[in-house]
Amino acid sequence: MNKKQIIGIIIFVLIIAGVIGYKFFTSDTLSVSNLTTIYVATGGGKEDFLADERINQILKKKYKLNVVYDTWSNGKTVALPLIRESIGIGNTNYSDLTIRSEEASKYDVLFTSDQRFYDYYKLQPNKELNEADRYTVLEGGLTLNTPIVIYSWGKIVDALMKENIVTQTDGVYYITDMNKLMNYILSGKKWSDIGISELYGTINIASTDPVTSSPGATYYGLLLSILSEANINSDSLEKNLPKLKEFYNKSGYMNNTPADLFERYLKTGMGGEPMIVDYEKSIIDFANSNPNGFNEVKDDIRILYPAPTIWNSHCLAIFTEEGKKLYKAFEDEEIQQIAWSKYGFRMGITGGVYDVSGLGIAVPKSITSTVTSLKMDTYNKLIDYLK
Repeated sequence: MNKKQIIGIIIFVLIIAGVIGYKFFTSDTLSVSNLTTIYVATGGGKEDFLADERINQILKKKYKLNVVYDTWSNGKTVALPLIRESIGIGNTNYSDLTIRSEEASKYDVLFTSDQRFYDYYKLQPNKELNEADRYTVLEGGLTLNTPIVIYSWGKIVDALMKENIVTQTDGVYYITDMNKLMNYILSGKKWSDIGISELYGTINIASTDPVTSSPGATYYGLLLSILSEANINSDSLEKNLPKLKEFYNKSGYMNNTPADLFERYLKTGMGGEPMIVDYEKSIIDFANSNPNGFNEVKDDIRILYPAPTIWNSHCLAIFTEEGKKLYKAFEDEEIQQIAWSKYGFRMGITGGVYDVSGLGIAVPKSITSTVTSLKMDTYNKLIDYLK
């Protein structure tokens, strides 16, 4: 056998090995019968992450898990019995089945979109409000995190820095005097008053409606915590709820979904949306899903981190031994890296420390200045007052 034949055989073997390796790592051919199926009731805001092909390959190949996600609104997870039959009839009505019915298809995990619903689910149901019985939560906690931020534009941030409202540290912009910014808004201060003559009207920060939107409610919860100096009680509520009501009334039209608001911010620019409230993850998700669009705006976009800010935390509540396997799997380093680099989710209790050098935008490696998520009863008082 000559040298050319030997080289040809080696190349052929390498090609075959490559094809086999590729199919092993990319195919979805594992039989479901060889996997443990985990049923998850999940709130919104993480649909692309949960559907990610690579993440699901890792869950199947490495952890032998076939995960089935059913979408639930956060509110209905406590109002209705958490059984899969409820999904089949539109998640608006339910039969006589309960979580204790033998014939009910039960869930292994609840994946809320807000920590307040996770904390509330662990409490006994309020029968005066006709809340359904609940599973016992065996374990669980914060899994996907993203902080509330304010998106703005270069010229506006430069003006806010001159007003001593925004400061820059290690290239990252922080709102270090949120009270002053709120007072500007409440007093009707104009953009022209801080040197931005191109913008007509008064200073404002657009957000989703806190009455109907979880991100909006989280933002107003942050404002309440800042006004109360993190000491929320009956006295601080009585003092600060009227101020938040006035702030709410001055905000004008509000989008119902953060995706619509963020899209409007990008499309209309500084003249259309000078400042908006959204999640940190939105810009990272946008940069990955639309790199050309991101490159067009990244030099003028500014991300402002309120100091303190507040986490939007997606929490796993585990009901079964099988569900514990999924909770453990989400600790996988590759899954955590995909969650951050592709979708902008920080993971774990503190949100971790991340390499942000490749993003091309000013994002901190870690988030250290935060307030604790408000409890459900505080949010209910806040939202009822705003109504």
